[in-house]
Amino acid sequence: MTWNNARQWLQTLVSFDTTSRNSNLALIACVHEALAGLGVQAELMHSPDGGKANLFASLPAQGGGTQGGIVLSGHTDVVPVDGQDWDSDPFTLVEHEGRLYGRGSADMKGFIATALALVPEFLAMPRARPLHLALSYDEEVGCVGAPVMIHALKQRGARFDGCVVGEPTGMQVVVAHKGIQLYRCRVHGRAAHSSLTPRGCNAIEHAARLICRIRDLADEFKASGPYDECYDVPFTTMTTNQIHGGIAVNTIPDLCEFAYEFRNLPGMPGAAIQGRIEAYVRDELLPRMQGEYADARIELEARAGAPALEAAEEAAITQLVRALTADQGRRKVGYGTEAGLFQGAGIPTVVCGPGSIEQAHKPNEFVELSQLAACERFLRGLGRSL
Repeated sequence: MTWNNARQWLQTLVSFDTTSRNSNLALIACVHEALAGLGVQAELMHSPDGGKANLFASLPAQGGGTQGGIVLSGHTDVVPVDGQDWDSDPFTLVEHEGRLYGRGSADMKGFIATALALVPEFLAMPRARPLHLALSYDEEVGCVGAPVMIHALKQRGARFDGCVVGEPTGMQVVVAHKGIQLYRCRVHGRAAHSSLTPRGCNAIEHAARLICRIRDLADEFKASGPYDECYDVPFTTMTTNQIHGGIAVNTIPDLCEFAYEFRNLPGMPGAAIQGRIEAYVRDELLPRMQGEYADARIELEARAGAPALEAAEEAAITQLVRALTADQGRRKVGYGTEAGLFQGAGIPTVVCGPGSIEQAHKPNEFVELSQLAACERFLRGLGRSL
């Protein structure tokens, strides 16, 4: 491995198929070994089943201190390529006309590769404060890994001055994003022959009532706000995106399952939104079902989620990233990141990284070489500021 070559690092990282359904341990082991070769100790925080891991490494300040400083954060997992029409092997980096193609090249192994390529320079800099690398697992399926890492860091009393989450923003500063919450609902009724309808309790029909209630709430937020016009979609959204139920056309279904999500504006607590759904289930829908079948029940399960981000303009990390990118725009995005988790742990955080979110999750995903070069200049300047 040539340490100071971001392209080579990206080629290595892309070659690991870290689709969220797979383990990321091979990638983590590669990074861990490379850091150890430079004398950098890294801590691994494994998933509960041991099949995945976060990696956290500190590049100490001059004198050896590891408290304070700035965290560079990136997730190691990628989304599936199933059913996508790629022009090349998605797990082999291909260069063409100034672009590097491969799954995760933009989202977000390009940022990780650039940070890793600069580690020798970071170590040689006479920094008064440390720099930290935080690589997580399972961001793409609901920010599952980062909370494990953040909890471990808090338990040992670690303190940080700021964090940069390197999601693809075109090297522009993103100061806010919506929160996201994912839920699964199971509606349990009673099966019966469809000619004997009163003897059953139709799980699909009652699930439909709840789905319509979710849509009513979505329409309310669209019509009445609150609003923030800095977002492409300036209000909180709610959608039902998957549903399954029934076993035959002549059988009253006893089970219907569906998944829904909402993306809430900062300042609009997700718990309050979910509370309205739970109140409807408890006070209206479930009593109606149990009037038909006493043992009817509805289960609501939180599957994943991440809090919204609203960075403080006066925070030192916000001002530093703005200065290094010469960007004073006030950008807010609808997609979620791990930034809200770091912010919620008391670490001022912004989002800034190479590539375009428009390339993320698509076939022929790419990052431009010019974006990696811009990221390199940015990270080098950040290191020198410490």
